[in-house]
Amino acid sequence: MPRREEKRNLETIPVGSLGMIPLKGIKPLAEKVDYYLVKWRAERENEHKGSLAFTGYERPSYILDAEVPRFGTGEAKGVIKTSVRGDDLYLLVDVCNYSQTYSLFGQENHMSPDDHYQDLKRLIAAVGGKARRITVIMPFLYESRQHKRSSRESLDCAIALQELVSMGVDNIITFDAHDARVQNAIPLNGFETVRTTYQFIKALLRNVDDLKIDSEHMMVISPDEGGMSRAIYLASVLGLDVGMFYKRRDYTQVIDGRNPIISHEFLGSSVEGKSVIIVDDMISSGESMIDVARALKERKAARIYAFSTFGLFTNGLDEFDQAYKDGVIDRVLTTNLVYQSPELLSREWYISCDMSKYIAYLIDTLNHDASISDLLNPVERINSIIERYNSGELKASMEAEKKA
Repeated sequence: MPRREEKRNLETIPVGSLGMIPLKGIKPLAEKVDYYLVKWRAERENEHKGSLAFTGYERPSYILDAEVPRFGTGEAKGVIKTSVRGDDLYLLVDVCNYSQTYSLFGQENHMSPDDHYQDLKRLIAAVGGKARRITVIMPFLYESRQHKRSSRESLDCAIALQELVSMGVDNIITFDAHDARVQNAIPLNGFETVRTTYQFIKALLRNVDDLKIDSEHMMVISPDEGGMSRAIYLASVLGLDVGMFYKRRDYTQVIDGRNPIISHEFLGSSVEGKSVIIVDDMISSGESMIDVARALKERKAARIYAFSTFGLFTNGLDEFDQAYKDGVIDRVLTTNLVYQSPELLSREWYISCDMSKYIAYLIDTLNHDASISDLLNPVERINSIIERYNSGELKASMEAEKKA
């Protein structure tokens, strides 16, 4: 199978001059994305590069100068320090970056998702409708867990999407949305929820040498019924069996806003002696993930790998440290789409999946108004990297990279 090209062959005229405005909580990721965009556009050959339509096509950086200064009361304003008239703008925001702080009446206050979302709106307001197109890249979709109504509740995610659209946002790109049906709130506007399956498989294959990827030696497990479509997709592209746990809850109580879990019940074939991939959209406290891993170990599973797009670890890392020490979990893989603490990155059991090149592909392609269908469907790339892994080519190329 031929190797995929590093940069895409894009011949169409750009929608407008490309500009990225990352909020400060996502700047490290945006800088990596910017590196790829600058590199590819400098190398790309295009006979129309000198034409007026390609003005500003090559730049030393596509990150525009913008900030959100705050007053002593905690109030703020969005400020863009360069012209964005006619630009194709991409605003990036990590609503889960709790490490960002601001002064509130002299007290240090950590930014909540609400704060990040308000800052995003401030910068959209600062654009003032002058951009040709605005795309919001929000990897963790704001309020995505409040996607459906039970009795008298607010539908926060739907309201947020409608609010962004009413402010002039044309497209919203998110990753592995908790429930993609929230896009029904904005049926006439662009909404893409992007899978991270390929990056997980690539990171696992690059870090574990002796995997046997077939239904006799490996299995995919969903920790709950809500994530079955995610698990079925991964199992289908890898040719594996799939299993599921469902959560028995005590509906007579509400603790921390939810009904407590009594036990995890398993549906599926035997996992004895198999390597198991547990796949979920997020690790919040991590209790469910570890409970499921322990239940699989009781059923004599061999090695357990946890895939989760968003590693939030709201209760800290101690439980995962203990689970790794006890041999319950072998590796945990999450992406850099949300803030990763230095403590997390230092853990032996943790593998980070870098999404910067993928986001750069999406931005570069969309700026040319070209189709991103092949980017949203990673089956060909997954088959290619598994073939390279089984043949030993992947390991050889990694060793060559280290020597270089």
